[in-house]
Amino acid sequence: MVKRSIRIIFLSEIFILLTYFISLEFFLNLQVAFLSSFFVILGSSYAYKKMVIRDGSAEIFEGKRDLLDTIEDPHELYEENDINNAPFEDLDLKAIVKEEKKKIKTFSIASMKKGVKGSTSAFRLLPYLFLVLGFIALANNEMLNLAIYLPSLLVGIIVGYLISKEMF
Repeated sequence: MVKRSIRIIFLSEIFILLTYFISLEFFLNLQVAFLSSFFVILGSSYAYKKMVIRDGSAEIFEGKRDLLDTIEDPHELYEENDINNAPFEDLDLKAIVKEEKKKIKTFSIASMKKGVKGSTSAFRLLPYLFLVLGFIALANNEMLNLAIYLPSLLVGIIVGYLISKEMF
């Protein structure tokens, strides 16, 4: 598993080093774009794995319905509750509406906090910082060639995906 990952990284870096013989500009664009997208994919995969492990061990999913029930009845319309068993005259429609409004999930501070916590992981932010700074460095030194840089991002994404699939 690790040997295969190292072999993939080694072969991709050998390929990138060989582009130095084409031109220094080609080599730098390919290397910076490759490493940027590679680190973004690895960092995101690792942060996602940590989040899943942390949330899975916290057992926050225990009270949720199973996936098939959620797909078949996303709004819990066919759930059996005591309200449906009462005669129509005895139903308090205002109470029913209030209860149904509580079931609707709205934007809350807790959900925002969880989203911000997951997206501000150092494993996600540092690769994006490297991506932006690498792009700016190439542009400031007048070595940026988008015809080379943009396809090279795809190479890093593919290699990063293969490595993250192996390791995480």
